[in-house]
Amino acid sequence: MKEFLYFSATWCGPCRVLGPTMNQIQQEGMSVRKIDVDTNSELAAQYNVRNIPTVILVNNGIEVTRKVGNNPKESYINLWNQ
Repeated sequence: MKEFLYFSATWCGPCRVLGPTMNQIQQEGMSVRKIDVDTNSELAAQYNVRNIPTVILVNNGIEVTRKVGNNPKESYINLWNQ
């Protein structure tokens, strides 16, 4: 099962900008799990997340690829469709 792991934090400005894009992607049928790095630091460490926002595409729990920073919606859709 494919899923985007969206690592963010409430205090992160770029994360707040990317949030609506990730919501749109989810509404279009792609699975998005939002992960707050402050409350889920173990998961952030497991995926070696150093900067936020970070979006990791996983397939059956295995990392396929990641994007760091605020990227256009199309770039996430392209990752999903690879």
